[in-house]
Amino acid sequence: MVKPFFDTDKYTREPASPTVIAFHKAIKDLVRSHMEAGGNWNAFVFGEQENVVNADALQAIEDAFLKTGYRYQGSAMISIEEEPEKYQILATATNSEIKLPPPDANGRILCGTGDNVVQFSENTVGTALYVRTSEQVLSLLEDGVPDNTIAIIDDSGGTLTAPVLEYFKGVVCMGGTVRSHLGILCREYGIPCLMNSGVAGIEDGDAVEMETSAAAKTAEAYQKNIEMTANIWKQC
Repeated sequence: MVKPFFDTDKYTREPASPTVIAFHKAIKDLVRSHMEAGGNWNAFVFGEQENVVNADALQAIEDAFLKTGYRYQGSAMISIEEEPEKYQILATATNSEIKLPPPDANGRILCGTGDNVVQFSENTVGTALYVRTSEQVLSLLEDGVPDNTIAIIDDSGGTLTAPVLEYFKGVVCMGGTVRSHLGILCREYGIPCLMNSGVAGIEDGDAVEMETSAAAKTAEAYQKNIEMTANIWKQC
């Protein structure tokens, strides 16, 4: 049996999340208010909707939604929910439980790799901080991001850390590619960033070094499965 190209259960399946329900209800309420104020349905369908459901109206809906305290936590944590095995070591392991290689000649322990977004003239050194919850981001907004913070985050969307992204010295992200939303934002802000990373043995407060002097990974490298990894070290 050939599956139809259109979504046959679009209007019968459960909404993706409470967020979707809330936004759909807000849009319906907006349109209902317009009709109750004398709006014409045909006029609305054939062009007037752009004047009713416009940028200002959508911004007002989002502002009202955010005032409830919601910070898109579900979106920010989607990677860790879809690939828990990839992030398990980050949530449970400590330095004492992980067998790491010995320090190199520069006193650095190799703790991971990632795809470099932009090549800089030198490596980026800072202090590791795992950022995983909206409460953490709110605290960073209120109290300020500590100097030289290298944020280690799980998801590539950039939604969670967007309010404080520009204050990070560097970003290590466990998901995505250099063309992901977070990678694009870091490139525009000039923030050193490694995407599609894997780390082990790094804890909050550790001094870490990102090999941002490595070549930026290219689209061709992704297409041809060519390894172009940059190192992540913990400084002893």
